[in-house]
Formats: sequence, structure tokens, C-alpha cells
Amino acid sequence: MNMMRTAMLLATMTALFMGVGYLIGGSGGMTIAFLIAAGMNLFSYWNSDKMVLRMNHAVEVDERNAPEYYAIVRGLAANAGLPMPKVYLIDNPQPNAFATGRNPQNAAVAATTGLLQRLSHEEVAAVMAHELAHVENRDTLIMTITATIAGAISMLGNFAFFFGGNRDNNNPLGFVGVLVAMIVAPFAAMLVQMAISRTREYSADRRGAEICGNPLWLASALDKIARNVERIHNPEAERNPAMAPLFIINPLSGERMDNLFSTHPNTENRIAALQAMANEGVGRPAQRTAPQPTAQRTAPAGQQGPWGGRPADEAAPEQPRPSGPWGRNPTGPKGPRS
Repeated sequence: MNMMRTAMLLATMTALFMGVGYLIGGSGGMTIAFLIAAGMNLFSYWNSDKMVLRMNHAVEVDERNAPEYYAIVRGLAANAGLPMPKVYLIDNPQPNAFATGRNPQNAAVAATTGLLQRLSHEEVAAVMAHELAHVENRDTLIMTITATIAGAISMLGNFAFFFGGNRDNNNPLGFVGVLVAMIVAPFAAMLVQMAISRTREYSADRRGAEICGNPLWLASALDKIARNVERIHNPEAERNPAMAPLFIINPLSGERMDNLFSTHPNTENRIAALQAMANEGVGRPAQRTAPQPTAQRTAPAGQQGPWGGRPADEAAPEQPRPSGPWGRNPTGPKGPRS
């Protein structure tokens, strides 16, 4: 159903683009605007993963310095039948995560230290399963196509501003057509783009629940993330708001309204859909558990783990395990940062 909605929304945006192009400059103006927008977004498609990881100061980790986190992603990728993505850690107290990459063979997933510190092992697995669902569904490609068409419509609007008054443009609607091209069409394209983004989140929620095997893990994780996002700011996202749609929960605010101007669905609606999945028995037949961490591997002398914990080659004294990411202290030093 979500794929059908996405296809319908893309068709709507394409029809809008063609209509506006006809109003402004016929097929010639429409083609020029599309080619320019396609070139710009093609560059972003090939390089956006590197840019967004760099903007978030993400550090690549592996089974040596983040064995539990890495093992979760590896087990989920195997469940989904996906190639192992690159795994990144972001030193940020706000719990959140995102996926990027132009295809499953060139994918990367990233989680914040806040996510690993504040969520349980099962909830982290559910969040990363959601991100792998975005990879499997090729949502990066879908959103790139959407951005290309939306950008072309905006360019046509700018074209209308400069050339809309030309009597030779054969505009059948006159001034009304120019007004539609300048204001209404880019605004409508933005709304359709946001609607597609929200639809893809619902699809990733459902597929993520199937990958991890328990919809309630993801429902619980979304609730925790949303409550923490309301009170913990994400400076990198505030400085670069365009990357907010990538995250599982909008990192800019604790927005509660599922309105036309939101890039993310209302969290309560997502939780309700996941609870309905659980009632339908999704994940129950397999009785899966979250992918378990592998045994600690020896780290180079003096190497710290991603949360600033004791290196793997040093024996910890016998004592009760504190709270935190599966037994680590959430108030301890944060991990590495580039």
C-alpha cells in the first residue's frame, strides 16, 4: 500500500512538472529545467552519504572498537539478506539514527552515542532494522528522484518570474498561469515531497519490524527517542536542517503534529501502526531475539571503545554492572569525534 501511495505521489509530482512546464515555456523550457535539476541531484546522489556523515562528525567503527553495536547490524543485515553496510557512530547525546548510501552495496548506517546509551539492546536492534529497511527499499533513490522533480518545478517557477510576462510564451492561462508557476506549483511540489517522505517512514517501520522480528521493540524505541529529542538538542542538525528527514525521528524538534509540513509521521501514529502489527502476529512465528553481540575481541593497547569505556585488553574488576548501553555507564565520557 505504501509503495502504491509513493508511486501515485510521484506520478502527481511528474504531472505537476509537465503542466507547469507547458504553462511557462512549452517542452523546451520544461526540458532545460529538468536537466539542470537532474544534474544537481545526481551529484548529491553520488556524494550525499559522504557529506552527511562528515557534517555529523560520524566515526566508522567495527567489531574491534564497537563489538556489540557492530554485531547487531551484522545480524540484522543477514536477516534482511543485505550486504553488510558500513557502520558509523556519532558522538551526540540525542538518541537518533539514519541510513545513507546510493544503494545496498554502498550503504552506511549511523547511530548516536545517545541512542546506544538510552535504549535497550532490543530497541537499538529495532532502530537499526528500520534503517536497513530504508536501504533495502532504496529510499535514497526514491527521495533523490523526488528532489529532482521538485527542484525542476522550483526552477520553472523562477523561470516564470523572469520570462512569464513574455507574450511569445503561448501561455494559455495568462497571468493566472504565471502565478501558478511562480507560487502554487513549488509549494505543491514541497507538500508532495514531504508526503512521500512520511510514506517511506511507514514502509521502513513495517519492514524494520519484520527484520528484527518484534514490532513492539521499534514502538518502544520510537517512544523513547521522541521524548528525548524534545529536550536534547542536536547542534549539527540545527546548523544543517536539510538533513533532518534522514533521521528516524526529526532531530530538530519534538513535533507532535502529523501535518502537511512535517517530513516525519506523527510518532503516536507510527507506534499505533506497530502495535497493530504486533496484534496481527508479525514476528511471533519466528520468535526472534535481537542479534546478540559477539565475544569481546582484543583491542590494541590503550584503544578506547566508542563510549570511552575500558579497552578490550584490560580486565575490569568484579563489580555490579551499571546502567547504560547493555551495562555501560551512560554518564561516562563520550566516544571519539572527528
